[in-house]
Amino acid sequence: MPVQPDALDILERTSRTFFIPISRLPSGLREAITSAYLCMRAIDEIEDHPALDPLIKVRQLRAISQLFQAQTTIAAFSHSDFSALFSGAPTDQPEVTLRLSEWACLAPESIAPRIWDSIAAMAERMAFWVENGWTIHTQSDLDRYTFGVAGAVGLLICDIGAWSDGFQMSRTPAIQFGRGLQAVNILRNRTADVARGVDFFPTGWTPTHMTDYARGNLALAHAYAQTLPTTPFAYFIQIPLALAIATLDTLDRGEEKLSRSAVESLVQLLTPDDTPPAKGSLHG
Repeated sequence: MPVQPDALDILERTSRTFFIPISRLPSGLREAITSAYLCMRAIDEIEDHPALDPLIKVRQLRAISQLFQAQTTIAAFSHSDFSALFSGAPTDQPEVTLRLSEWACLAPESIAPRIWDSIAAMAERMAFWVENGWTIHTQSDLDRYTFGVAGAVGLLICDIGAWSDGFQMSRTPAIQFGRGLQAVNILRNRTADVARGVDFFPTGWTPTHMTDYARGNLALAHAYAQTLPTTPFAYFIQIPLALAIATLDTLDRGEEKLSRSAVESLVQLLTPDDTPPAKGSLHG
C-alpha cells in the first residue's frame, strides 16, 4: 500500500502540539514517528469514544492487539482484516481510527515491527482499563495507567531514536516524559472526563495533587532533556515538554488552554533555524 500523502494533514488535525516538531524531523525519522503517533491516536480515540459501548471498545482494542501481533511485513500487512473490524462497528469512528492500518505502514520496514509491537501492547492495556472502568484509587494505579497509555510511548520513542541515528536516551526519563504529558492531558480534560463518568484522580486527590504529579515527572524529563546533544530527536522531545509545562502554568492561572500565540512563540524560541516544516507529503 502506498504512503498516504495526507498523513501530515491528519496529524495536524489531531494534534497541533506534536505536528510542529514531527513535521520538522528528517525523512525516515519523520515517517517512523508519524506512524507511531497516528496509530496511538487511532486506538486512543477508541478508548475515549463518548458513544461507543465499553464492550465494543474492549472487543475492538483486543482485536487490534491480536491483528498487530500477527503482522510480519509491510508488504503482507492485513489491511482487509482491519477494514472488516471497523466495518462491523455500530458507531461512527473518526478517520484517524478507521485508517489505522495505513498509519501502521508509514514507517520504514526496519522499525515498523517495533511500532506494531508497542501498539499491540498498548491496545491490550487500554482494553484492560476500559473493562475495569478506569478504576484508579491510588497513585500506584495512576502510575500503571499513565505508563500503559503514555510512559510506554516514551520507551518506543527512545527505541526509534536509537534506530534512527544511534541516539541512546535513558529509559527512565522516557517513561517520565510520557507520564508527565499524560497527567497534563488528564488535567486539561478533567471536566469532560468526569461528565462521561471517568475519574483518573486517585481517591482524595485534588487538581493540586495531579499538578504536582505532572510537574514532578516533567521536571525530571526536562532536566534530562537539557543534557541531550543537539539533534532532531532532542528537538522532538523538547517541544512537547515545553508546551506541557506552559500548559500547566496556564491552568494554574485559571485559563482553559494555552493560546495559539503562546504556542507559536514557544515553538519559535525552541525551533532550530535549519529545520523548516515538511509540506504536503511525508517524503516532501
